[in-house]
Amino acid sequence: MRYFEDFRVGEVHELGSRAFTAAEIRAFARVYDPQPRHIGGSGEPPIASGWQVAAAFMRLYVDSVVRSAAADVSPGIAELHWLRPVRPGDVLVGRATVLGTAPSLSRPDCGVVRQRGELLDESGRPVMTFVFYGLMRKRHYAPVAVGGAEPDTLRP
Repeated sequence: MRYFEDFRVGEVHELGSRAFTAAEIRAFARVYDPQPRHIGGSGEPPIASGWQVAAAFMRLYVDSVVRSAAADVSPGIAELHWLRPVRPGDVLVGRATVLGTAPSLSRPDCGVVRQRGELLDESGRPVMTFVFYGLMRKRHYAPVAVGGAEPDTLRP
C-alpha cells in the first residue's frame, strides 16, 4: 500500500495503454456526448469524445495507482486540454507525474498529491493533458486530543 508520504515530486507512473474502437466510440457518444462528430456520420469514422478519453485515463490510473494506494477522494482537476483527436484504432499510453505534495488543510489524516496526467499517441505526442489532485491518506495519523479529552469522546 502506498501512502501520501510515498509520493515523490518528479516520480512518473507509467499507466499502460488503451486502444479505441469505432463501436466503443459510438456507444460512449450515444450515451454521454451525442454530437454528430462522435457518433460518426456521412461515412466518416467517429472521433472520440474528450470525456471518453478522460475516462480512459481514469481507468488506467485507477488500475495502476489508486488500487495500490491509500487513496481517498479527488479535490479536483485543472488545466484540462484535449490536443489531438482520438480515432478508431488509436492506442494511447497513460502517464502520471507527481508535481507536488502538501498536507491537506481540511483533512489532517491526508495529504494532497498534485499530478500531471497525460495520454500520448503512438508517436509519443500528447493527446490529452491535465493537472489533477488526489487526496491520499497518511501512513501514521493519530488524532490530537483537545483539552485532555480522548479523541473519540469529543462531540460537538
